[in-house]
Amino acid sequence: MALEITDASFEDLLKSEKPLVIDFWAEWCGPCRMVGPIVEELADEYAGKVTIGKVDVDNNDEITSKYGIRNIPTILFIKNGEVVDKQVGAAQKSVLTEKVENLLK
Repeated sequence: MALEITDASFEDLLKSEKPLVIDFWAEWCGPCRMVGPIVEELADEYAGKVTIGKVDVDNNDEITSKYGIRNIPTILFIKNGEVVDKQVGAAQKSVLTEKVENLLK
């Protein structure tokens, strides 16, 4: 299951050795609801290797502003504290899986 990431918990996650995948979403966003189940599947499949979480943009202004998120869904792929890839808009599972695999290289 994807981790719920908040402004308060975010900094600790950045310090982790594991790569981080963050899904920026909102309850009212249709495409976010399409991507949500895929993100949950990836969280289960990559448990222990990659931290995968979700940020509700309506409740977490700090993280959303820090990364300049203007469109949702936006998924950031972070390695060693740096954004190395990003997906804006809905995407198929195969696209997201490839991006997660690239984080592990």
